[in-house]
Amino acid sequence: MPATLQPSASETRENAAFEALLWALSRPGQVRDLPASGPDPIIEALLDRECRVYAADPLLVPRIMRTGAEIADIGVADHVFLGSAAAPEMLARVAVGSDLYPDEGATVVVAATICEGQPLRLTGPGVDGDIDIRVEGLADGFWKARATRSRYPMGFDLFIQDGARIIGIPRSTHVEVL
Repeated sequence: MPATLQPSASETRENAAFEALLWALSRPGQVRDLPASGPDPIIEALLDRECRVYAADPLLVPRIMRTGAEIADIGVADHVFLGSAAAPEMLARVAVGSDLYPDEGATVVVAATICEGQPLRLTGPGVDGDIDIRVEGLADGFWKARATRSRYPMGFDLFIQDGARIIGIPRSTHVEVL
């Protein structure tokens, strides 16, 4: 009888989170559910010992370190967890890659309320025409700072997390504040 490997519960959860993150980035502005609330599903799905990570919240550091990832300065981090402290001046320090190496741009995760607050219009690849969303809880100047740092193919990919819900805004997406 051939043995078939079965994924563990944690592998199943990590795969579901990874799929949700990829889905969210390929459909900018559309809400997707993670398998659990909070940053843990994202940490488990994206991080491993080859990653450099910045966390604005020191309470995240032990969880990040369990993945084997290296805690790093925001300017060299592959993944940046800003929580609800996503100040525009922090975005100015996030790695955006270069024209030759756009893959060196970071992935930024912020916490905010989705479907309430500031109206935004998204256009670009993955968006059929345009899509209007609302996000509440980001600092004044956040979107201007993002626009300043994004010159495709350079920039950073953004996840906005609200509990167990997530939206992705890749660097190729234009965000208009309405």
